[in-house]
Amino acid sequence: MYIEVLEEEGECERGEEQLSVDLSLEEGEEQLSVDLSHGAIVLDVKRVLVGAGARALFYPTLMYNVMRNKIQSEFRWWDRVDEFILLGAVPFPTDVPHLKELGVCGVVTLNESYETLVPASLYHAHDIDNLVIPTRDYLFAPSYGDICQAVDFIHEKACSSKTTYVHCKAGRGRSTTIVLCYLVAHKEMTPEAAFEYVRSIRPRVLLASAQWQAVQDYYFHRVKKTRSNICVVDNLVEKTIGFPATHELAAFDDDSLVMVTESDLDGYDESHEYGVMGNVMLAELSFASQAAIARLSCLWLRCHGEKLKNSMSVGTDQLGSDVDIRVY
Repeated sequence: MYIEVLEEEGECERGEEQLSVDLSLEEGEEQLSVDLSHGAIVLDVKRVLVGAGARALFYPTLMYNVMRNKIQSEFRWWDRVDEFILLGAVPFPTDVPHLKELGVCGVVTLNESYETLVPASLYHAHDIDNLVIPTRDYLFAPSYGDICQAVDFIHEKACSSKTTYVHCKAGRGRSTTIVLCYLVAHKEMTPEAAFEYVRSIRPRVLLASAQWQAVQDYYFHRVKKTRSNICVVDNLVEKTIGFPATHELAAFDDDSLVMVTESDLDGYDESHEYGVMGNVMLAELSFASQAAIARLSCLWLRCHGEKLKNSMSVGTDQLGSDVDIRVY
């Protein structure tokens, strides 16, 4: 084992230095590197120590949970959190057929390899998809990308009315992190409300600070921020193409009725020679005028046809014959 201090001119100021530590072990080499650059230490000592402790405590704590499950009826191995979600502890091979009977078609495994008791082949033999997201126990949380993948996996199964079993070792921290993120994404819950809801079903759930922070980050980036963007887009669309809710229409004076026929449009001859530009402009004006006037006349008559009939009913009775109104 040796410790070497490296310092280069121009890179280290005010006594800043880079420390490199190499640790070599017989029969299995491990390297630990410590980097002191600008006063920051990059060393995953916590991960190494927690990983070693988790490996040493795995089977003792697993047996403890098994004994509690046998003795205490309220200490259930898994709980149904949602219509299509089961949250629980690491399953044994004998649990796979039972999970299949419960409608489980997907399993999200948050365990590292040494914690996994069911081989992937056994899941596949029972037509169960298995998403494995190795996450260190106790103080660590799945990454943001892993959480998104797990939530999408659960949602895809739920859309097909299929159940997903989400588990870690005890069904307390890592698996609860995933379930909470699913609830805030697809059940419109806040992180606090989701946690209280899950704890009311499975009282022993407990999140480490990193796991709770992962839920908060997922809620902010994947849920809250997305909803804010949607609201902004909706407001822009409404302002761009929105129409007034009500329209105020001015009353039309029946005495101002003017009947327009095709004969009134005589004289707008497109073939009349007024020069090239004058001929084209007059032709366009003639066509637009004919179409606009004819359409306005028909529109007015359709809207006020009944009113015209009623106003002429007196004259009709006096004449003793029907009045036929036609539009030419």
